Amino acid sequence: MNSIRRRLLGWLICGFAAASVVAGIGIFHTAREEAGELFDYELHAVALSMPANVATAREVEQSGPGFDEIADDRILIAIWDRDGKLIYHSQETPTLPRQATGFRTIEHDEVHWRVFGLAQPERFVQVAQPISVRDTLALHLALHTLWPLALLVPVAIVLVLFVVTRGLAPVRGLSTLLAARSVHALEPLRLDGSVPVELRPLVEALNDLLDRLNAASQAQRTFIADAAHELRSPLAALKLQWQAALHDGTLSGEPRTLERMQTRLNRTIRLVQQLLTLAREDAQASAPSAIVSLRRLGEQAIGDFSLLAEEKGIDLGLESRPPVTPEDICNVSADPHGLNTLLNNLLDNAIRHTPSGGKIDLVLTRAQDTFGFEVVDNGPGIPEADLERVLDRFFRGDHAQGTGSGLGLSIVARIAQRQGLTFKLRNNPGGRGLTAAVSGLQRRTGEGGNAEITPAAKRNTRATSDSA
Repeated sequence: MNSIRRRLLGWLICGFAAASVVAGIGIFHTAREEAGELFDYELHAVALSMPANVATAREVEQSGPGFDEIADDRILIAIWDRDGKLIYHSQETPTLPRQATGFRTIEHDEVHWRVFGLAQPERFVQVAQPISVRDTLALHLALHTLWPLALLVPVAIVLVLFVVTRGLAPVRGLSTLLAARSVHALEPLRLDGSVPVELRPLVEALNDLLDRLNAASQAQRTFIADAAHELRSPLAALKLQWQAALHDGTLSGEPRTLERMQTRLNRTIRLVQQLLTLAREDAQASAPSAIVSLRRLGEQAIGDFSLLAEEKGIDLGLESRPPVTPEDICNVSADPHGLNTLLNNLLDNAIRHTPSGGKIDLVLTRAQDTFGFEVVDNGPGIPEADLERVLDRFFRGDHAQGTGSGLGLSIVARIAQRQGLTFKLRNNPGGRGLTAAVSGLQRRTGEGGNAEITPAAKRNTRATSDSA
């Protein structure tokens, strides 16, 4: 995964680690040079401090300067007379060959030595020491110098993590803000003082994109509204002309053929209405919620579909399921138009697929602080294999009866999704009938915004006391 955070942390931590390694190597070499100068001074001091009397040289060697805390810090001393004869050498072995005057580094028996030769009038003094002693002291000094740096590395890593996390916090905040937005929220993002300068071009580009999307969405909604008017009017006029021609006798033909033509005309009108409703739901942004009385909305829907139910001899009524009582107004927060469209489509679908003499109940339900409703019929139901597919647009299974276009349940599912509701279909126990359940309507207090109940709604609302 290509991550800015990982890239920043990787470069910063690796860069700091590399800088620490380079600093450690530099400190070691500096300590080694300082240790070399210190030991060179020691060799020079030992050579000058050797007494003229060779007999007392061993006492000087044993009491000479040393470093007790450093292992193997032996110093080899050798003295030659004027004739080049070795007249003294220290007890340490081996004896190194005589070298020239001054400092030099030699290798003897695979061991590197630092040698200092001092020419005096009567003799030549040579003092030597292994290079390993110098390296040991250099490492010792380097470790004493580097331990604060070793403590600083984890502290610096934690600091880098903290700084990078804080630095990328505005990016995460912007991502969270965009993720929490509704798919229909096209308002521009607010630019305040908390937005870093580096993110302002991105936010401005997003706002420009949102403005263009909002304009395109508004143009689509305007087109749908215009199309609804332009399509409904000719179809309604055509139906009125059809009915007028039938009444005055100017339209003649076989009654069965005329009936089929009228059925197809009604189906075309309904199909256009459903297509426009579905298109409007697809293009519509989230509508503002209002307090709606679910009971009043149900009573009004029962009144609107009473005549259609009576034509098929269907018993249509409103009931309540405890803890909902007949006195509950069932105020909820919802989009009134969308909720009314959803309920009407469920009732219309139930009436169309319920055989004559059937029964349809609109049942108000409640679960804790949410209300819902169920449309229960005793029709043929839906095969279990098609319960999910019937929500697809234009899907009509082999079980479907009556007229229809396969859009009613798709419209219901789309409205439920837009309003954040749960919509489920299930067959009734015993294999007779279908239950369409809608839940998740938030309970609210206050008067609903519906119009008063019409007399037709009151006449066709079944008493709820028996069902409770």
